[in-house]
Amino acid sequence: MTDDAPAATAPGLAEELAAFEDALARELESDVGFIKAIGEDLVRAGGKRVRPTLALLAGRLLGAPPERARLVALAVELLHSASLLHDDLIDGAATRRGEQAAFLRYGNVVSVMSGDFMLARVLRLLARSGSDELIGLMADAAAALCEGEVLQFQCATLKEWSYEAYERINEGKTAELMAAAVEGVAVLAGAGDAERAALRAFGLAYGRAFQLRDDYLDLLGDPARLGKPVGGDLREGKATYPVLRLILDEGLVEARLIVARHAAEPGDVERMIELVRAHGADAATRELVGREVDAAKAALQAFRPSPAREELLALAERERRRVA
Repeated sequence: MTDDAPAATAPGLAEELAAFEDALARELESDVGFIKAIGEDLVRAGGKRVRPTLALLAGRLLGAPPERARLVALAVELLHSASLLHDDLIDGAATRRGEQAAFLRYGNVVSVMSGDFMLARVLRLLARSGSDELIGLMADAAAALCEGEVLQFQCATLKEWSYEAYERINEGKTAELMAAAVEGVAVLAGAGDAERAALRAFGLAYGRAFQLRDDYLDLLGDPARLGKPVGGDLREGKATYPVLRLILDEGLVEARLIVARHAAEPGDVERMIELVRAHGADAATRELVGREVDAAKAALQAFRPSPAREELLALAERERRRVA
């Protein structure tokens, strides 16, 4: 969706994002045709570049040298992109960013190994940083991402759903890497403990709001604006927050059955939407997004006003508006 993309309004940010795109293309260079093609697809498709934007804004917030913020931006985007290549294959997703998924275009082996190639480039970037602390931080984020994905699959397979598992899935899949994007810059910038903790708190809260909003729109969004049918999570057996409200708080057996059968029967998605709205689970989800946005914005009060802080505040507020 076009309005998903972060707005590069902070002075100089557009230029830094352009430099990031050039650097990303260099990191993905390969003389192996299929790997090169997937890398070119990634650069051309662009995507929202949320994580690199967070890293670059954190650098501006802290007054860090642009090349240090760019290194972190590259590492988090390559790690994120590698996970998407793997996820699309696991989920059987037919498209990614409006294009046919890589595993369908090039085959499973090429898709998996290209993802691994990106992970190797992450390792090279981290080695270049010369920071053991950054290496540890990114390794922890990568491990959390894997744990989140496996836990999500485990919950869907065993039909074991809980708020605790959902929160851990969201933090692992999304929030931890966003936190690493801003905290990693703080590490390379030599920021103090208080600034580093504030940025990590911002990244986690923003990441939780981002994923909650994504889950909300997957069920309750406008298919024309999403560019895909709603209910994708249901069809994969995932119980996201609005659905958990029905299963855990309302005890609706019908909702549990729809998730358990992966919304396989005609009208299942539409019926779940009816139930979510009828029981106020949509409003409860919007309220939770708002609380996470407020937490993200509160964390940034540790920093003095600046264009970079205002841009980060606006990014957080955008998540609230998207579900309004």
